[in-house]
Amino acid sequence: MDLFGKEKYLPYAIIVMVLILPQIVLTSSCRMSYSFTGASISPEVKTISIENFPNKAMLVVPTLSRNFTEALQAYFTSQTNLILVNSNGDLHLEGAITGYAVQPQAISGNEVAQLNRLTISVNVEFTNKFDEKQNFKSSFSRYLDYPSSQNLVSVQDDLIQEINEQLVQDIFNKAVVNW
Repeated sequence: MDLFGKEKYLPYAIIVMVLILPQIVLTSSCRMSYSFTGASISPEVKTISIENFPNKAMLVVPTLSRNFTEALQAYFTSQTNLILVNSNGDLHLEGAITGYAVQPQAISGNEVAQLNRLTISVNVEFTNKFDEKQNFKSSFSRYLDYPSSQNLVSVQDDLIQEINEQLVQDIFNKAVVNW
């Protein structure tokens, strides 16, 4: 009999070597860091700067610019380990809200719209200081329909919030999710 009972720990040591050690080696040798959101950000990237997105649409909702910019900042900081800085971030986003439009949809037999569609569009320029191949300039657009029996003013805030969330996720995915 072994004085310290080492024989009983041998199966556990084998399990560690076979299952856990390869995972440690693989994850430590990767050049990108991954998160549960699917973001793949190089370890040297530490900061992000997101400029205010001015509202250049024909129809202007006074709070849209601020709400969109804050949603973008909040999403990037909550879904990554990046630190938000005022300027010159390792990753940088800038752009403008270019469209805010309401159009009738689902016209009925008596030529009355049953639904209206709110569409918001943004132009985005993304810059990655460490990997220029990831830089892009793109337009993003999302919409939601609402019953024409409802006044836009009564549903506008909820629609804008949901559309902003969709736009922000689209921008996040294009910028840092490289599947």
